[in-house]
Amino acid sequence: MTTNNEESRPRRSFSSANNERHISPNRSQNYDSRNRNQDYDSPNRNQSYDSSNRNQGYERRPRQEGYRSPERSYNQSWGDSQQRNTYGEGEGAPRKRRPRVGERIQSPQRGPGGNYGNRGWGDQSPNRNSQSATGPKKLKKKKPFKQIKYKENADPNAPIRLNKYLANAGVCSRREADEFIQAGVVKVNGEIVTELGTKITRADSVMFHNQPVTLESKVYVLLNKPKGFVTTTDDPENRKTVMELVKSACSERIYPVGRLDRATTGVLLLTNDGDLASKLTHPKYEKRKIYQVWLDKPVAMEDMQAMADGIELEDGEIHADAISYVTEEDLTQVGIEIHSGKNRVVRRMFEKLGYRVLKLDRVYFAGLTKKKLSRGKWRYLSEQEVNMLRMGAFD
Repeated sequence: MTTNNEESRPRRSFSSANNERHISPNRSQNYDSRNRNQDYDSPNRNQSYDSSNRNQGYERRPRQEGYRSPERSYNQSWGDSQQRNTYGEGEGAPRKRRPRVGERIQSPQRGPGGNYGNRGWGDQSPNRNSQSATGPKKLKKKKPFKQIKYKENADPNAPIRLNKYLANAGVCSRREADEFIQAGVVKVNGEIVTELGTKITRADSVMFHNQPVTLESKVYVLLNKPKGFVTTTDDPENRKTVMELVKSACSERIYPVGRLDRATTGVLLLTNDGDLASKLTHPKYEKRKIYQVWLDKPVAMEDMQAMADGIELEDGEIHADAISYVTEEDLTQVGIEIHSGKNRVVRRMFEKLGYRVLKLDRVYFAGLTKKKLSRGKWRYLSEQEVNMLRMGAFD
C-alpha cells in the first residue's frame, strides 16, 4: 500500500544529554522514513508471530511494478491452518467474519454472576443479584396503613337519639334516618318505633329492615385534598368526589367535615364521629382556619386593612381575623385566617375588592396541618390528635 508523501519527525532521545536526535537502532537497519513511498512486502503472514522478537527489524523487498495484492472477501478465511486464532479459541480456527453494514451483532451470552464467555466479569457468587441467574427482581408492595383503634369514652347507659344512633352506625344520615323511622322499618328491642326524637341507650337492641344494627368504631382520616374533587359523599353530576381518594381507608361510612370547593386544595378531615364533626363546623366553636391565597395582581395594603375591618357580603358582614403577605417579594400571595364556615367566603371577600383568586390552599384546620402529607394522600389521625380534638384544645 502506498501512502501520501510526507516527512516523518524523528524521535527525540530523552536519555541523551546533548538532546541530539536519533533513530531507533533496530528500525534504522531496514527502514528509512524518508522513503515511505517505496513499496515493501510484509513478513509472511502464514508464519507464526513471536511477540518477544517484535523489536527486531525485518527485511523489506521492493515490490514489482504493477503488482497488486489480491482482494480478500469477507468470507475468505485468514491464512491456513497454521495461522493464529484471533480469539484464542484453538490453533487453526478460521477468522471471525467481519459484519456488513447494517448487520446486527449478537452479543456473547452472559453467564451466571455476570460473566461473558470465559472472562471473569464480576463476581461469580451464586448469591449475586443477577437477573439472568435469579430472574427479574420482584418489586415489594407497599403495606397498607394499619387502621388505628381509638378508645371510646362514651357511657353505654347515656341516652342517644335514635336517628343519631343510626347515623353513627353508618346506616344513613340523620335526615334519612328520620324518614326510615316514620316509615316503620326501625325496631328497638323488638318493637317498631315511628316517633321522631326517640332516645335509646347503646345497650338497646336496634333492628333496621330486620337486620341488627351495631355502632361502628370511630375513624378519623386526614386528607390533603387535590384540585378537581368535590367535597361530598356522592355527586348527582357524576364528578369526582373526595371519597374516591379515601375508599381504601376503612370499611366504615365516613364523610367530610366541612366543605372545600372543587378548585380549593388542602387540609380536609373525614370521620364518622358526628359529635366531633359538629364541634368542628358549628360557628359557635370558632375553629380557626388558615388559607394561602394566590391572586391575579398585587394586593394593596388598604384592601387588606378593609378585610380585617370587615366586608359586607350578600349573606352578612365578614372580617378576617388576621391577614398578611406570605413574602415581601411577592405581593400576590396572601395568608388569611378566618373562623367563619360560610360557603366560598375567602373567594367572595377578594372578589368583592376586585381581585381574582388563582389558587386557594387550606394549610390549617382546627389544629391539623398537611405537614409531610403529599397532595392527594391521606393518613389516620393519631390517638393524641383525636383526644385534643375531642377536648377542644385546638382553636
